[in-house]
Amino acid sequence: RRLQREAGGGGRLRILRLDVTRARDVRAAKELVLSHLPERGFWGLVNNAGISTFGETGWLSMETYEKFADVNLLGSIRTTLAFLPLLRKYKGRIVFMSSIIAYFTLGNGIYSMTKAAIEKFCDALRLEMKKFGVQVCIIQPGNYARSTKIQPPVSAEEIWSQLSEEEKAVYNKEYVQERANFFNSILSEGSTNGNEVVDAMVDALTSPAPKARYMVAKLKEKALVFVCALFPTVVMDSVLSYALSK
Repeated sequence: RRLQREAGGGGRLRILRLDVTRARDVRAAKELVLSHLPERGFWGLVNNAGISTFGETGWLSMETYEKFADVNLLGSIRTTLAFLPLLRKYKGRIVFMSSIIAYFTLGNGIYSMTKAAIEKFCDALRLEMKKFGVQVCIIQPGNYARSTKIQPPVSAEEIWSQLSEEEKAVYNKEYVQERANFFNSILSEGSTNGNEVVDAMVDALTSPAPKARYMVAKLKEKALVFVCALFPTVVMDSVLSYALSK
Protein backbone atom coordinates (compact mmCIF):
# COMPACT_ATOMS: atom_id res chain seq x y z
CA ARG A 1 0.00 0.00 0.00
CA ARG A 2 2.87 2.37 0.83
CA LEU A 3 4.52 1.67 -2.54
CA GLN A 4 1.25 2.30 -4.31
CA ARG A 5 0.82 5.63 -2.51
CA GLU A 6 4.37 6.72 -3.34
CA ALA A 7 3.97 5.73 -7.00
CA GLY A 8 0.95 7.99 -7.35
CA GLY A 9 -1.78 7.48 -9.89
CA GLY A 10 0.40 7.31 -13.00
CA GLY A 11 0.14 3.55 -13.24
CA ARG A 12 3.89 3.03 -13.68
CA LEU A 13 4.13 0.69 -10.70
CA ARG A 14 1.95 -2.36 -10.16
CA ILE A 15 2.25 -4.47 -7.03
CA LEU A 16 1.33 -8.09 -6.51
CA ARG A 17 1.86 -10.78 -3.93
CA LEU A 18 4.58 -13.16 -5.10
CA ASP A 19 5.81 -16.18 -3.17
CA VAL A 20 8.56 -17.60 -5.38
CA THR A 21 8.07 -21.08 -3.89
CA ARG A 22 4.52 -21.26 -5.28
CA ALA A 23 4.14 -21.99 -8.98
CA ARG A 24 0.67 -20.40 -9.08
CA ASP A 25 2.05 -17.11 -7.71
CA VAL A 26 4.72 -17.09 -10.41
CA ARG A 27 2.09 -17.81 -13.08
CA ALA A 28 -0.06 -14.94 -11.73
CA ALA A 29 2.94 -12.60 -11.91
CA LYS A 30 3.54 -13.55 -15.53
CA GLU A 31 -0.12 -13.05 -16.39
CA LEU A 32 -0.03 -9.57 -14.82
CA VAL A 33 3.05 -8.68 -16.86
CA LEU A 34 1.50 -9.97 -20.08
CA SER A 35 -1.69 -7.99 -19.49
CA HIS A 36 0.28 -4.75 -19.01
CA LEU A 37 3.11 -5.31 -21.46
CA PRO A 38 4.38 -1.99 -22.89
CA GLU A 39 5.11 -1.49 -26.55
CA ARG A 40 8.82 -2.08 -26.03
CA GLY A 41 8.10 -5.39 -24.36
CA PHE A 42 9.59 -7.03 -21.28
CA TRP A 43 13.04 -5.81 -20.32
CA GLY A 44 14.23 -6.95 -16.90
CA LEU A 45 13.81 -9.61 -14.24
CA VAL A 46 15.49 -9.24 -10.82
CA ASN A 47 15.64 -12.38 -8.66
CA ASN A 48 16.06 -10.89 -5.20
CA ALA A 49 14.06 -13.16 -2.84
CA GLY A 50 16.20 -14.71 -0.13
CA ILE A 51 16.29 -15.87 3.49
CA SER A 52 19.16 -16.49 5.89
CA THR A 53 19.79 -18.28 9.17
CA PHE A 54 22.64 -19.33 11.44
CA GLY A 55 23.66 -22.80 12.54
CA GLU A 56 26.28 -25.49 12.16
CA THR A 57 25.46 -28.27 9.73
CA GLY A 58 24.05 -30.78 12.21
CA TRP A 59 22.00 -28.17 14.04
CA LEU A 60 19.58 -27.64 11.16
CA SER A 61 16.74 -29.95 10.16
CA MET A 62 16.22 -31.42 6.71
CA GLU A 63 13.06 -29.34 6.45
CA THR A 64 15.16 -26.20 6.92
CA TYR A 65 17.54 -27.24 4.15
CA GLU A 66 14.59 -27.89 1.84
CA LYS A 67 13.01 -24.50 2.65
CA PHE A 68 16.25 -22.64 1.93
CA ALA A 69 16.80 -24.45 -1.33
CA ASP A 70 13.22 -23.71 -2.37
CA VAL A 71 13.43 -19.97 -1.66
CA ASN A 72 17.03 -19.05 -2.42
CA LEU A 73 17.72 -21.40 -5.33
CA LEU A 74 14.61 -22.97 -6.81
CA GLY A 75 12.60 -19.76 -6.34
CA SER A 76 14.97 -17.89 -8.65
CA ILE A 77 15.02 -20.75 -11.13
CA ARG A 78 11.23 -21.08 -11.07
CA THR A 79 10.74 -17.38 -11.82
CA THR A 80 13.47 -17.32 -14.47
CA LEU A 81 12.02 -20.25 -16.38
CA ALA A 82 8.58 -18.61 -16.40
CA PHE A 83 9.87 -15.33 -17.89
CA LEU A 84 12.62 -16.73 -20.11
CA PRO A 85 10.50 -16.74 -23.31
CA LEU A 86 9.73 -13.03 -22.88
CA LEU A 87 13.34 -12.18 -22.06
CA ARG A 88 14.58 -13.99 -25.16
CA LYS A 89 11.97 -12.31 -27.33
CA TYR A 90 12.86 -8.78 -26.19
CA LYS A 91 16.60 -9.34 -25.52
CA GLY A 92 16.22 -8.32 -21.90
CA ARG A 93 18.27 -8.61 -18.71
CA ILE A 94 18.21 -11.09 -15.83
CA VAL A 95 19.74 -10.06 -12.50
CA PHE A 96 20.40 -12.49 -9.63
CA MET A 97 21.18 -11.66 -6.02
CA SER A 98 24.11 -13.77 -4.87
CA SER A 99 26.61 -12.98 -2.10
CA ILE A 100 30.32 -13.08 -1.34
CA ILE A 101 29.25 -15.88 1.03
CA ALA A 102 29.11 -18.05 -2.08
CA TYR A 103 32.92 -18.25 -1.71
CA PHE A 104 33.24 -18.99 2.02
CA THR A 105 31.16 -19.47 5.14
CA LEU A 106 31.30 -18.33 8.76
CA GLY A 107 28.44 -20.04 10.55
CA ASN A 108 25.78 -19.91 7.85
CA GLY A 109 26.75 -22.73 5.52
CA ILE A 110 23.14 -23.28 4.48
CA TYR A 111 23.03 -19.75 3.01
CA SER A 112 26.43 -20.19 1.36
CA MET A 113 25.26 -23.44 -0.21
CA THR A 114 22.31 -21.80 -1.95
CA LYS A 115 24.35 -18.82 -3.15
CA ALA A 116 27.11 -21.04 -4.55
CA ALA A 117 24.46 -23.03 -6.41
CA ILE A 118 22.80 -19.93 -7.89
CA GLU A 119 26.22 -18.74 -9.09
CA LYS A 120 26.66 -21.94 -11.12
CA PHE A 121 23.11 -21.71 -12.47
CA CYS A 122 23.86 -18.16 -13.62
CA ASP A 123 27.16 -19.18 -15.23
CA ALA A 124 25.37 -21.74 -17.37
CA LEU A 125 22.46 -19.41 -18.15
CA ARG A 126 24.74 -16.47 -19.08
CA LEU A 127 26.56 -18.51 -21.72
CA GLU A 128 23.34 -20.02 -23.11
CA MET A 129 21.59 -16.64 -23.38
CA LYS A 130 24.38 -14.86 -25.29
CA LYS A 131 23.08 -16.12 -28.63
CA PHE A 132 19.70 -14.49 -27.87
CA GLY A 133 21.18 -11.14 -26.80
CA VAL A 134 20.04 -11.64 -23.20
CA GLN A 135 22.43 -10.39 -20.50
CA VAL A 136 22.72 -12.27 -17.19
CA CYS A 137 24.24 -10.42 -14.22
CA ILE A 138 25.07 -11.47 -10.67
CA ILE A 139 25.15 -9.08 -7.70
CA GLN A 140 27.55 -10.18 -4.93
CA PRO A 141 26.97 -8.04 -1.82
CA GLY A 142 29.14 -8.20 1.24
CA ASN A 143 27.67 -7.84 4.71
CA TYR A 144 24.56 -5.66 4.46
CA ALA A 145 22.68 -7.34 7.31
CA ARG A 146 21.89 -4.02 8.99
CA SER A 147 20.37 -2.67 5.76
CA THR A 148 18.28 -5.64 4.69
CA LYS A 149 17.41 -7.23 8.06
CA ILE A 150 17.68 -10.55 6.21
CA GLN A 151 19.18 -12.10 9.34
CA PRO A 152 17.85 -11.18 12.79
CA PRO A 153 20.16 -11.42 15.83
CA VAL A 154 20.82 -14.99 16.89
CA SER A 155 19.43 -16.32 20.20
CA ALA A 156 21.65 -19.01 21.73
CA GLU A 157 18.81 -20.14 23.98
CA GLU A 158 16.51 -20.65 21.01
CA ILE A 159 19.18 -22.56 19.09
CA TRP A 160 19.84 -24.83 22.07
CA SER A 161 16.15 -25.58 22.56
CA GLN A 162 15.86 -26.74 18.95
CA LEU A 163 18.91 -29.05 18.97
CA SER A 164 18.38 -32.80 18.91
CA GLU A 165 19.50 -34.86 21.88
CA GLU A 166 22.36 -36.23 19.74
CA GLU A 167 23.66 -32.70 19.06
CA LYS A 168 23.26 -31.67 22.71
CA ALA A 169 25.42 -34.64 23.66
CA VAL A 170 28.23 -33.27 21.45
CA TYR A 171 27.96 -29.52 22.12
CA ASN A 172 27.18 -27.52 25.25
CA LYS A 173 25.35 -24.27 25.91
CA GLU A 174 28.59 -22.34 26.35
CA TYR A 175 29.77 -23.32 22.86
CA VAL A 176 26.43 -22.38 21.31
CA GLN A 177 26.53 -19.03 23.13
CA GLU A 178 30.06 -18.36 21.84
CA ARG A 179 29.03 -19.13 18.26
CA ALA A 180 25.93 -16.96 18.60
CA ASN A 181 27.96 -14.05 19.99
CA PHE A 182 30.47 -14.39 17.14
CA PHE A 183 27.76 -14.38 14.49
CA ASN A 184 25.90 -11.48 16.10
CA SER A 185 29.12 -9.45 16.10
CA ILE A 186 29.39 -10.03 12.33
CA LEU A 187 25.78 -8.89 11.87
CA SER A 188 26.45 -5.72 13.86
CA GLU A 189 29.30 -4.80 11.48
CA GLY A 190 27.03 -4.87 8.45
CA SER A 191 26.82 -1.80 6.24
CA THR A 192 23.77 0.44 6.41
CA ASN A 193 24.32 1.80 2.88
CA GLY A 194 21.94 -0.54 1.10
CA ASN A 195 21.69 1.92 -1.77
CA GLU A 196 25.11 0.68 -2.94
CA VAL A 197 23.59 -2.70 -3.80
CA VAL A 198 20.54 -1.09 -5.41
CA ASP A 199 22.84 1.05 -7.56
CA ALA A 200 24.56 -2.10 -8.80
CA MET A 201 21.19 -3.65 -9.65
CA VAL A 202 20.18 -0.52 -11.58
CA ASP A 203 23.46 -0.54 -13.50
CA ALA A 204 22.98 -4.20 -14.37
CA LEU A 205 19.55 -3.35 -15.79
CA THR A 206 20.40 -0.14 -17.62
CA SER A 207 24.07 -0.10 -18.60
CA PRO A 208 24.85 -0.60 -22.32
CA ALA A 209 27.63 -2.97 -21.19
CA PRO A 210 26.68 -4.51 -17.83
CA LYS A 211 29.17 -6.57 -15.83
CA ALA A 212 28.74 -10.31 -15.43
CA ARG A 213 29.39 -9.86 -11.70
CA TYR A 214 29.07 -6.84 -9.41
CA MET A 215 30.93 -7.35 -6.13
CA VAL A 216 29.66 -4.73 -3.70
CA ALA A 217 31.71 -5.27 -0.57
CA LYS A 218 34.27 -3.81 1.83
CA LEU A 219 37.97 -4.18 1.07
CA LYS A 220 38.53 -6.88 3.72
CA GLU A 221 35.58 -8.85 2.35
CA LYS A 222 37.01 -8.65 -1.17
CA ALA A 223 40.37 -9.77 0.23
CA LEU A 224 38.74 -12.89 1.70
CA VAL A 225 37.21 -13.70 -1.68
CA PHE A 226 40.62 -13.14 -3.31
CA VAL A 227 42.31 -15.55 -0.88
CA CYS A 228 39.55 -18.11 -1.36
CA ALA A 229 39.75 -17.95 -5.16
CA LEU A 230 43.52 -17.97 -5.61
CA PHE A 231 45.04 -19.82 -2.66
CA PRO A 232 44.86 -23.53 -1.79
CA THR A 233 41.89 -24.58 0.31
CA VAL A 234 44.14 -25.28 3.29
CA VAL A 235 45.09 -21.58 3.40
CA MET A 236 41.47 -20.40 3.43
CA ASP A 237 40.58 -23.01 6.03
CA SER A 238 43.39 -21.71 8.24
CA VAL A 239 42.21 -18.11 7.86
CA LEU A 240 38.59 -18.94 8.69
CA SER A 241 39.52 -21.30 11.54
CA TYR A 242 41.61 -18.51 13.08
CA ALA A 243 38.67 -16.10 12.77
CA LEU A 244 36.33 -18.62 14.39
CA SER A 245 38.77 -19.33 17.21
CA LYS A 246 38.76 -15.62 18.10
